[in-house]
Amino acid sequence: MAECSHDCSSCGKSCSDKQKKESFLKEAHKKSSIKKVIAVVSGKGGVGKSLTTSLLASYAHKSGKSVGIMDADITGPSIPKMFGVTERASAEEDGLNTVLTPSGIQLMSMNLLLENENDPVIWRGMMIAGTVQQFWTDVIWRDVDLLFIDMPPGTGDVPLTVFQSIPIAGVVVVTTPQDLVKMVVEKAVKMAAMMDVPVLGLVENMSYLTCPGCGKKIEVFGRSKADGIAAEYGIPAVAKLPIDPKIAELADLGRIEDYDCAALKVSCAPP
Repeated sequence: MAECSHDCSSCGKSCSDKQKKESFLKEAHKKSSIKKVIAVVSGKGGVGKSLTTSLLASYAHKSGKSVGIMDADITGPSIPKMFGVTERASAEEDGLNTVLTPSGIQLMSMNLLLENENDPVIWRGMMIAGTVQQFWTDVIWRDVDLLFIDMPPGTGDVPLTVFQSIPIAGVVVVTTPQDLVKMVVEKAVKMAAMMDVPVLGLVENMSYLTCPGCGKKIEVFGRSKADGIAAEYGIPAVAKLPIDPKIAELADLGRIEDYDCAALKVSCAPP
């Protein structure tokens, strides 16, 4: 019997090298330059993924990084609204250009491609996932240090497509204090582990309300569970965002970049 030559193309054996997991990673657009990709995830909608993405991106940009945001929530995009961006994306001969926020953050979202931002996108899962993949392969991201991906809720087609086709450096998981949210957030944490993607930090949104009279912290939605989840799963960083009417006001006005997000202390760099 001939010895293995380590040339699998001429080998009929089912050795370990041939059984390595097939890579589904896609190349970014040839004109793109992206150093790191961070996905913002949760197992449930309505917990504040878009807000967290916007604040993280704004904080990183103010810290001197070149930043982009990919809005992967195709049927419920909200990133352009938060940044006050209404300009439609333009196309070059071989790719699609991002749209800049007032401070210079690069954006791509379904709402930047629609004639009317209020028009619904009524597509099946495979088409939605394919569009998100095109936001990676067909969009030109220019000299981006950090690309944040605002993910849709759950662990279905789009999250799976993103994890498999885009080289994610890590994820930030968003939660709120309720027990139900804790359960579905754990699903997102476990999915990241199954996809071999590190969890960089946990953001507990609506963690507390500061009383305007006495300054006491009021846990409106129950006692914080962020530290316990982080300890259980070995998550290195935790941020607790308050219920702050100023955040809601600036988001509604399309001026989320004006918020002072220095208190958001989740590392944007993989360990």
